[in-house]
Amino acid sequence: MVGTAAWLVFVSPVLGVRTVQIVGNLTVPTEEIKKQAAVPELQPLATVDLATVEGRVLGIRKIATARAARSWPGTLTIEVVEREPVAVVPVNGKAALIDREGVVTEIKDVGPPRLPVLKLDRPGPGDPATKAALEVVNALPPALAQRVDEIRATSADGISLLLSDGREVIWGGPDRAVDKARVLAELLSRKARVYDVSSPEVVTLK
Repeated sequence: MVGTAAWLVFVSPVLGVRTVQIVGNLTVPTEEIKKQAAVPELQPLATVDLATVEGRVLGIRKIATARAARSWPGTLTIEVVEREPVAVVPVNGKAALIDREGVVTEIKDVGPPRLPVLKLDRPGPGDPATKAALEVVNALPPALAQRVDEIRATSADGISLLLSDGREVIWGGPDRAVDKARVLAELLSRKARVYDVSSPEVVTLK
């Protein structure tokens, strides 16, 4: 009886994969994820290497996390979370959309107008200036974020914002974002070309 049970679970297609269920995808097609997962039909569900399946699915650029689980008698469920672009980086005349970790999610001819443009010397997940600029993007309150057209980062502490009306904000480093945003909201009612909030206690207008 033990041998028969083991055969049914680990060898026989009776408890094989009949359905691959994808959960959580919004823009990545279900069929693309199934193809990337590469789970053979009727493979015994008990023998599916879940970690391997998750690793394959993470090979899709737009996928941030993937979790595979067995649902007896014959369903493999793969739950994914897609990467959400937060900014655009110009690259060779194209618009590279990047997420909060600096990973490129896709490349388009033109970036979405709702996303700020990052001007960086060496864009990439390992670049300190890129990391600092993304920290600023993620920390901006919505009311301020919608007024920002461009974020320039010459270094991790040399970040500035270009607003949609042409005014410039010297932000400095990514630290104390809440204080800087609060001070800036008060200052924007005053006429100036440049607002320096890099040190929230001592601000300057030009």
